[in-house]
Amino acid sequence: MTQDAFLNHCLANPYNREILNRLGDLPPATWLTSGCLVQPVWNASAGRAPQADIDDYDLIYRDPDTSWEAEDAIIRRAAALFADLPIRIEIRNQARVPVWYREKFGIAYPPVRQAQHAVLRFPSKTTAVALTAGRDGKPLIYAPFGVEHALQGRIVPNHRLDIPSVYVEKTRRWKSIWPHLIVLPW
Repeated sequence: MTQDAFLNHCLANPYNREILNRLGDLPPATWLTSGCLVQPVWNASAGRAPQADIDDYDLIYRDPDTSWEAEDAIIRRAAALFADLPIRIEIRNQARVPVWYREKFGIAYPPVRQAQHAVLRFPSKTTAVALTAGRDGKPLIYAPFGVEHALQGRIVPNHRLDIPSVYVEKTRRWKSIWPHLIVLPW
C-alpha cells in the first residue's frame, strides 16, 4: 500500500506521467529518478500542485560506450523528445559517471551494473527512488531504501558516498521550499 500511495503522488505530476510514456524512445532501461518523484509527495503535504517547484527531471541509463559523444547524442535525443514540455530534463549515462566523478567531487565512483543501482549512492536515502515503464505499461519502482521516508517528509542521509556538502546544499534548498520537511543531519 505504501508504494501504491507513493506512485499515486508521483503520477499526479503530469510531467512524470508524460516522461514515463516516452521512455521507449530512449535507451533500454532508462529510469526517471530522484527529486521529481519525491517532491510531488511533499507538494501534496503542503497543499500545492504536484509539479510545483520541481527544479529538474533526472533520467538515468547505462550504456557501455562511455564516450562524451555517445552520451551527448542521447542528451540531444532527450532534448528533442521532451522539447514540448516546459521542464528541464537531465539525462546521464551511469556507466560514464566514474569518468568524471572524482574530478568533480574528489572521491571515486565505482561502476554500476545497472542504471537504477546509481540511486544507492544518492546523498539522501529519501530520494533514492527510480521509476521506469514496465512491459505491461505500469510503472516499475526501484526504491532500495523504501518510500516511507518520502511519505513522512523525512530526509535521511545516505553515507554510501562521502559527499556531505551535496546533501547539505540539497536539503537547504528543499527545506526552503517545503518547510514541513524533517531533515536529519549528515
